[in-house]
Amino acid sequence: MIRHSSNTSESWSKLPWKKFRRNLFRLQVRVFKAVKAGDMRKARSLQKLILKSKAARLLAIRQVTQLNAGKRTAGIDGKASLNFEERLALEEHLKLNYSNWHHNRLREIPIPKKDGTFRTLKVPTITDRAWQCLAKFALEPAHEATFHARSYGFRTGRSAHDAQRQVLNSLNSYANGIEKRVIELDIEKCFDRISHTTIMDNLIAPKGMKIGIFRCLKAGIHPNFPEQGTPQGGVVSPLLANIALNGIESVHRYHNQGSKITDRTSPNKIIEPTVRYADDMVIFLKPKDNAKEILEKISQFLAERGMKISEKKTKITASTDGFDFLGWHFKVQNNGKVRSTPSLENFKKFRQKVKTIVNCSNYGSEVKAEKLAPLVRGWRNYHRFCKMDGARFSLWFTRRKAFKVFNKETKNDRWSCATLTNKAFPAVSCSERKYVMVKGNKSPYDGDIQYWSERNSKLYDGETSKALKRQNHACGHCGMKMLPGETIHLHHVDGNHQNWKANNLLAIHQSCHNYIHMSKGKP
Repeated sequence: MIRHSSNTSESWSKLPWKKFRRNLFRLQVRVFKAVKAGDMRKARSLQKLILKSKAARLLAIRQVTQLNAGKRTAGIDGKASLNFEERLALEEHLKLNYSNWHHNRLREIPIPKKDGTFRTLKVPTITDRAWQCLAKFALEPAHEATFHARSYGFRTGRSAHDAQRQVLNSLNSYANGIEKRVIELDIEKCFDRISHTTIMDNLIAPKGMKIGIFRCLKAGIHPNFPEQGTPQGGVVSPLLANIALNGIESVHRYHNQGSKITDRTSPNKIIEPTVRYADDMVIFLKPKDNAKEILEKISQFLAERGMKISEKKTKITASTDGFDFLGWHFKVQNNGKVRSTPSLENFKKFRQKVKTIVNCSNYGSEVKAEKLAPLVRGWRNYHRFCKMDGARFSLWFTRRKAFKVFNKETKNDRWSCATLTNKAFPAVSCSERKYVMVKGNKSPYDGDIQYWSERNSKLYDGETSKALKRQNHACGHCGMKMLPGETIHLHHVDGNHQNWKANNLLAIHQSCHNYIHMSKGKP
């Protein structure tokens, strides 16, 4: 037992995190394999071990207080962060109440939507987020064993780029994409209308956890729909939405008739031409497919789960006319080649954000460059597997405008402005269609550490990629393999961020980076 003292922060950072991660991962792999084998009794027994595990409790607290992007967001109690003593006290609280958890009310934050309406983000307290994260550790591996291969949203080891690649594969010349139509499916208020009964019936969990999840759902209900909705903003909410929608990918399916799209040795292979990312979905139709019948089947599937199709936003488009999906515009050209570019709406929003920073009179040119760099790098990284040539998507005009604004400051000359512009618009290597999709039904919980560590390393480039290869895809601090789920940071050993020599760079976990620099500031 760790005593609460003035050295609590050191006690927290010195905990055996490597051992904790290894113990939790071993249990999660066992849960995944038990569900795959159909042994639900064993799976629930192993889930109870996760809930009782000290390693899982401490890792859950660390995740919500140190690693998550929204770690500083306060709940209804006003607490935006926990000190080290409070984190250790929360671990004791989780230990005593893990099977009988009572949720607090949720803090509601209105978020504007593009059509002028608002959606409500419902934020739990830090203690509730820690319990939800603990529950997610037990639930996720069980349901990963049941999820469809064409589901890519909010799943560990899968991303929007996997969905992008699958769309390109479904529309390429080998798949006769030029003849296909596309159903752009939109579910009306998906997260607000998911039936609680559907979630609870499909949940693979011990009884104590099911009660806790049920209370979690009831804490975020809409007064007019007491039996529906998952609170957007919770740690476990995206997983619950995936559980409710799982199976919609198989509504439309057909037998392959020995076409080029699949191996000729399996002419009767079943094809499921659907790509889903959370509640965003596209369905590809062959010329003879009846779109009305397919939409009726999907409507029936959704009605059983308390949801319905949005007739306004759902539309059927010819692949040659192009369609938008996940911020990209896909279009099959007359020569049969399919192209992917940033969608007009996505590009417009990005330019508006850049314009707001460039024209802000409260910042000097140096501050503007610092604020623009992560925004531009993030946008370019997201679209790095698109067709990005030409002045439009290369941001030539946007750079030109920023240069002119920087040049208006009397302290700058043309050379300093050029330096600042290069800093504000960092280059990111783009390679159309070079992304390698995740294999079939592969999951990080299947125990194939070599595959996932090497795949996770490929998501990075530049010095980070080189460092990972030198380290054999393992963390340079703790020595564990780099598996999906935690960001990789590049650490300068001597603390000098201008020293980019290979022997001064280490690729390490985000949490390891936090603990190395704990003495220099808040993690």
